[in-house]
Amino acid sequence: MIYADQRWIGNHGIGRFAKHVLDGLEFCPIQLTSHPAAALDSVKLSWALRTLLPQDLFFSPGYNTPLFCKAPFVFTIHDLSHIRCAENWKPEISVYYATIMKRACHGAALILTVSEFTRTQIVEWSRVRPEKVVNVNCGVDPRYHPKGDSFGLPFPYLLSVSNRRPHKNELRLIAAFAKASLDPQVHLVLTGNATPELLGSIYAKQLSSRVDFLGMVPEGNLPALYRGAEALILASLYEGFGLPVLEAMACGVPVITSNVTAMPEISGDAALLVDPRSVEQISRAMERITRDTGLRQQLVEKGISRAACFSWQDTVQKVRKLLAIQAG
Repeated sequence: MIYADQRWIGNHGIGRFAKHVLDGLEFCPIQLTSHPAAALDSVKLSWALRTLLPQDLFFSPGYNTPLFCKAPFVFTIHDLSHIRCAENWKPEISVYYATIMKRACHGAALILTVSEFTRTQIVEWSRVRPEKVVNVNCGVDPRYHPKGDSFGLPFPYLLSVSNRRPHKNELRLIAAFAKASLDPQVHLVLTGNATPELLGSIYAKQLSSRVDFLGMVPEGNLPALYRGAEALILASLYEGFGLPVLEAMACGVPVITSNVTAMPEISGDAALLVDPRSVEQISRAMERITRDTGLRQQLVEKGISRAACFSWQDTVQKVRKLLAIQAG
């Protein structure tokens, strides 16, 4: 029997991976309701799995693992941003990775990940055998396509599908928007809620009337939000995959993204790449992508083709096959 941690399902990167993958598996959910990233979850998870037998298998679509388990287990590391990205580093998380996580890498039957970039980082950091870490990628849901309604915002906008974590690089994004010579009717739209720090930057740059925060946008509304945008901008400092890049491409929207970590791998030659630490480069890319109709059309065509290379169906098939092998 395969037991899986359904608690990861949610409206975020790991959550979407978890939903799509678990929807495609036959499994028994674990009997826990606490957050899988909470402190001491490894202890609670070990207790919840105490009755598993050696012929069973535990699978987590996220990075949590049991301290002890009689059955083999497979878990998923989507990125190493907490220890490889200075903006996300915290001492307590560093200790967790150095002890529990690294121990889990050696104890796991298999480690799944979502890009070759992250796969390489995991192998280098954990020093496990390269064949033990398998890239299954993420996918794009069929709901993301160019034809359909747009979100209905009453102005043209550049879009950032993001959150407020430091590596999302939003202070530089706002500075670049302020610096860019754009039509004053163009807004910068971000998902999620504003922070005092971001509001302070927006106010200082006199952008209060042109930067909008939409709060939490349900996934069902995201295709329309993408379709209405002039471009998506994901100028992140670190991504293990970068799902918004592909979702925007699938909706026929040109993309600006970073030239570091997994983003060049995922976008291929279908996006405008920038140094995320350069406000000047991000700003110039905004100007180019809103003015150069030839470039826009080229990126739209390439982006649709690129996004078609990734599907959740393929991801599910890979995971199902790998788990079946481990389960015997």
